[in-house]
Amino acid sequence: MSAIKVMIVDDSAVVRQVLSSLLNAASGITVTHAVANPLLAIERMKVQWPDVIVLDVEMPKMDGITFLRKLMVEHPTPVVICSTLTEKGAQTSVEALTAGAVSIITKPRLDLKQFLHDSADELVSAVRAAAGAHVGKLTSRPSPAPLPPPVTAKLNADAILPPMDARPMTATTERVVAIGTSTGGTQALEEVLTALPRVSPGIVVVQHMPEKFTAAFAARLDSVCEVRVKEAENNDRVLQGQVLIAPGGKHMLLRRTGAQYFVEVVDGPLVNRHRPSVDVLFRSAARAAGANALGVIMTGMGDDGAAGMLEMHKAGARTVAQDEASCVVYGMPKEAVKRGGVEKSVPLSAIYREILQQLQY
Repeated sequence: MSAIKVMIVDDSAVVRQVLSSLLNAASGITVTHAVANPLLAIERMKVQWPDVIVLDVEMPKMDGITFLRKLMVEHPTPVVICSTLTEKGAQTSVEALTAGAVSIITKPRLDLKQFLHDSADELVSAVRAAAGAHVGKLTSRPSPAPLPPPVTAKLNADAILPPMDARPMTATTERVVAIGTSTGGTQALEEVLTALPRVSPGIVVVQHMPEKFTAAFAARLDSVCEVRVKEAENNDRVLQGQVLIAPGGKHMLLRRTGAQYFVEVVDGPLVNRHRPSVDVLFRSAARAAGANALGVIMTGMGDDGAAGMLEMHKAGARTVAQDEASCVVYGMPKEAVKRGGVEKSVPLSAIYREILQQLQY
C-alpha cells in the first residue's frame, strides 16, 4: 500500500520541522515537501503532486486562501488547514473551509513540544481522513492506512450524561432537530442551512471544530442564511427559525422545561475524543425530546454520534443519515447505519426537506 504523500505549506520553519517530524513518524504517511509559501508549493507540485496539503492561511507572497481557491479550481486536492488559535485566524480559517478545505488543526500558541504531545493523534487522523475525502474531481488514490490503536481511553456519552431510563415523556407540540457532523461538515451545513426558509424548526448542531472557530463559523452562516445562526450560550432557547452551534471546547446538551427546549453548555472530558461530542447532543435529545426530535448525522470521520442516534431512534425520534455518495468522508453516517439507528439515508441536497417535514408532524 502506497504511503499518503503530504505537502506542508507554512512560513514558519519551526512549524514545518515539527509537523514534518510528527507526520513522518506515523505509519503510512510521508512528507514529500515542506515549503514556506504557496509559490514554492506550486513549483514543487509540478514535479510531484501530493495526496494531502497541510496549509497555513496567513503567509507572505500569496495567502493560503488565494492558493486554496486556485487549487480547487485547477486541481481539487484535500487540504487540512493548520491555523493559529486566534479570533483573526479563526475567521480566515472558516473562510478557507468554505473555499473547500477539509478540516482545521490548530497550531500551538506557545509550546511546540506540548503540541506534539497533545495534537499528534488529531493531526495524523485529519491527514488520513483527508486522504480518503471526496473533494471535487479528485483522482483515485490508494486507501489511507488504518488508524493505529488509540493510546488513550475513549470515553462515551456516559462521561457527561447517564443513559436514558424508561420513563414516559410528557407530550408537547414543540419539534427540534439535532444535527451532528465533522470532516466536510462546514460545507455540508452551509448547503443545508442556506436552503431553509425563515420559518423552520429549531435546530441544534454539533460540528467538530476547535474553540474560537465556532463563533466565526456561526457568524459566517448567519450572514448567508435566512434562519438565524449563532454560537450557543448556556440556557439559550431553541426557537423556530434559529440554529444553535455548539461552541468548540464545550459539550452542548438539549434540555426541556415544560413545552420549551433550551441548551446547556458544559465542560467535561472528551467523548469519542471530541468536545463537543455528537453522542452527547444526541443522547440529550433522546432524553429531552424523544419522538419530537429529528436526528441528522452527516459527513465525518469516526463513529461519534452513532450510539446517540440509536438512542434517539429507540426513543421514537426520526433519524436520517447523509448518503455515501454525497459525503466528503462516509464515516459517522456509515457507523450509525451499521448500528441500526438510521431510518433512511438521503443525499445532502435532500436533507433540508427532511428538516422541514418536522413542522408537519
